[in-house]
This record gives sequence, structure tokens and C-alpha cells, in this order.
Amino acid sequence: MTPVARLPVAFGGAPWELLADGAAFWTERRWLVIADAHFGKAAAFRALGVPVPQGTTTETLGRLDRLIDALEPAALVILGDFLHAREAHAPATLAALAAWRRRHAQLDIVLVEGNHDLSAGRPPVGLNIEVVTEPWRVDTLAFCHHPQFVPGAAALAGHLHPAIRLNGRADDSVRLPCFWLREGLAVLPAFGAFTGGARFDREPGDRVVALAEGRLYEIPPLRSAA
Repeated sequence: MTPVARLPVAFGGAPWELLADGAAFWTERRWLVIADAHFGKAAAFRALGVPVPQGTTTETLGRLDRLIDALEPAALVILGDFLHAREAHAPATLAALAAWRRRHAQLDIVLVEGNHDLSAGRPPVGLNIEVVTEPWRVDTLAFCHHPQFVPGAAALAGHLHPAIRLNGRADDSVRLPCFWLREGLAVLPAFGAFTGGARFDREPGDRVVALAEGRLYEIPPLRSAA
């Protein structure tokens, strides 16, 4: 596994780059795509009396700032779960999001509505985010929140927060967030800093690209049964 910071891939008949920050970049249209930011998740937990770290919204926005500055995208597409819950509308969280939006006022932003967006409510109007429902079809692609196969299109989705467990020596293992690609479907890792990851059922032919320490690592594919 040779680590890289960007990995060119073809998907839906279009050229893409997978990025080590957990985003994807549609190079023809210069669209930056992320999934599952879950802004305000820590605030929502604290509102319920659960002691969790502060600063996760700032960390996530900082990574997004760096990507926007480096790539100068024409648009940002969010594959669902922009806000985590109604408690995410905490003043500090909304102030941080408003300040971030002012820094990128000219950037078009589209949110594909996810399950957490339905419960959290739509983003404040001042953030100037267009909200669409899944599947949102553009050319040969379908932008979704829930992983699904869309007839006549290749789907990009989030929701699962995919992660893969890699085994080392003896009983050592590590679980890493990853991109999971199957024919007609690409699932992005969660972009948020406080989101966790979930296992998924990998099959022969699937392509898995893990994220670790600012690098991408393509995982050897499963072998088909003889």
C-alpha cells in the first residue's frame, strides 16, 4: 500500500479525486463533495448532560477551509447530515458556521437532505445553503445521503460512516475511516470530527481506500472464492 494525498478515480464516467481529508473532488466541474459533517453533535451531547470534548465544529470547519483554499471549488455539495440535531442550533455553533460562511460567501453550497437534517431542521437561511432531496441527479451522477443504487446513474452517498479494521501483529488492530466504492455506488467517510465509524460488508470487487495521518491507503481487494 503506497500512501498518497490524492487518488484519481473514474466514477460515473467522470474524473474524480479522493482526498485524504475525507472529501471527493469532481475535477471537471470543480465540485467539492463531503458527507456527514454533523455540526453541533458535541453541543447536542452536552445539552443532554454528556461530557464530550469541545472544539469539534472549529476543527471540522478548519479542515473545510483548507480544502476550499487549496482547491477553489465552484461548489460544495454535502451528502446529508449537515447539523446533528435541534440542539446543534446552539448559539456558539451557529456563530461559528455564520463566520465560516462569510469567509466563503461566493461559494455555492447544496445540501442533500439526510435523516439528521430532517430532525435538526434546515440550516439557518443566512447560511445560504440550497437544500435538495435524494437522489439529486446531475449528468450521470446521483447525489444521495443513504447508499442506494439509482437506475441510469452512479450514486455518491454518505450515512454509513464507513470504517475498516486492519490487523497488525498478534492482537493489534486499528479501525480507519474509508471510502467504499462498488460498481454504481461510492460511499464517503464521515467528514465531521466527532462522528465515529461503522463496519460494512465488503465483497470481492469492492474498492476500499482508508484514511490515516493525512494519507490515503488503498486496501487490497477481497479475493473471490475459488
